Amino acid sequence: MTLATHPFDDDKLREECGVFGIIGKDSAGAMTALGLHALQHRGQEAAGIVSFDGEHFHSHHGIGQVGENFNSESVINRLIGNAAIGHTRYSTTGETALRNVQPLFADFDFGGFAIGHNGNLTNCYTLHKQLVKRGCLFCSTSDTEVIIHLMAMARGGNVIDRLIEALRQIEGAWSVVCLTQDMIIGARDPHGVRPLVLGRVDDAYVLASETCALDVIGADFVRDVEPGELVILDGKEVQSLRPFMNKPHKFCIFEYIYFARPDSSVEGRSVYEMRKNIGVELARETPVEADIVVPVPDSGVPSAIGYAQESGISFDFGIIRNHYVGRTFIQPTDRIRHLGVKLKHNANRRFIEGKRVILVDDSIVRGTTSTKIVKMVRDAGAKEVHMRISSPPTRHSCFYGIDTPQPEKLLAHNYTVEQMSRFIGTDSLAFISLTGLYRAMGETDRNAQNPQFCDACFSGDYPISLTDLNSNIPQGELSFLAKASE
Repeated sequence: MTLATHPFDDDKLREECGVFGIIGKDSAGAMTALGLHALQHRGQEAAGIVSFDGEHFHSHHGIGQVGENFNSESVINRLIGNAAIGHTRYSTTGETALRNVQPLFADFDFGGFAIGHNGNLTNCYTLHKQLVKRGCLFCSTSDTEVIIHLMAMARGGNVIDRLIEALRQIEGAWSVVCLTQDMIIGARDPHGVRPLVLGRVDDAYVLASETCALDVIGADFVRDVEPGELVILDGKEVQSLRPFMNKPHKFCIFEYIYFARPDSSVEGRSVYEMRKNIGVELARETPVEADIVVPVPDSGVPSAIGYAQESGISFDFGIIRNHYVGRTFIQPTDRIRHLGVKLKHNANRRFIEGKRVILVDDSIVRGTTSTKIVKMVRDAGAKEVHMRISSPPTRHSCFYGIDTPQPEKLLAHNYTVEQMSRFIGTDSLAFISLTGLYRAMGETDRNAQNPQFCDACFSGDYPISLTDLNSNIPQGELSFLAKASE
């Protein structure tokens, strides 16, 4: 959930999780581990895999990154079977507890059932309260467990019927992968906010949050799972159901700006190409005289390339990133936190000293990291520092699966662009317009009455009901919501 802030040690929005599933391969557990490696950018705090060997389910869950938990032959050898699903998670706040690590598993009268979920349920608290009154006992603080209890309370039927009945009751954004004794199931919410793709390797079928996870195991991309679609993979064929009401398509536009890996293709668009297009539009909208275009690595690189190509200004890596510093290394003390940016980024003085520099980054959240990076570039001798941002100002919280600070802690919610520029210390600051962002996506304009994407973090136009947020929940009970995606 996203109703409370994370104790950020950097200044980026965070995707909450990635999902993966495969059926029809004897090495399904090992392939799932590889798939999760490719999806590591979608969640770095915990990972889990559940497999099925025809008789028994096997699982391994751990706190930390995929490589820390699935790096031994003994662990992989325990995940036997020709079907498996996996999940990599980023929590929003509070404890990182093993009981919350997905996939979650439950024993039903029809057999075992495991589920992994990417997204966020906006009526989680409301449903949780109703289920507790009906006698349900929750073992985690995960909104995903609500789905399991809704299935348990369903009016009978097979696993598909129960899952459909449960999913029809939830609101928000969800892409799920599920494992049973007979099949793997994948589904996306009717608005299609979060991604889910279908692939094939030899005779095996694969589900994943992004195509980069297909690439790592040598699978071919088949198609996107459509919004409101439920796919059933039994190892032989793909069955498609459309059990949910049609809704306007609202894919998260921030996936193209930052969250998805640049080598992924999402909903028919190359993420890398879209980011370069954003840079082109940004250069057209916000030109400035300068000597060098410098990306804030790594997410600012494609847009900086596009900006440089369109403007004719030289591109260079004026900031170098240290890829071997993890989030857990930075300790929560003011002195060490202050040094955190220099641990991750260092100015390449020779290329920026005495020059007018354009810094290109993907977003500004609180502004703390941007401030330190601008100071670092100035200290390295830059004559001028101009910052260009490849997203519109982030003025609103996300409630659909992205870890976002509360509005009062978002710099753009409180300040004008000119005030933000003074706060960060730039000679100029500019963001791509919402219209320019849509042009970069290949649209002629943004449909104000029915936007083609979910852009609520920029516009405040929330396409899905915020039932819990609008229910006057007592402040003391917000802790459940704050931990719901853990």
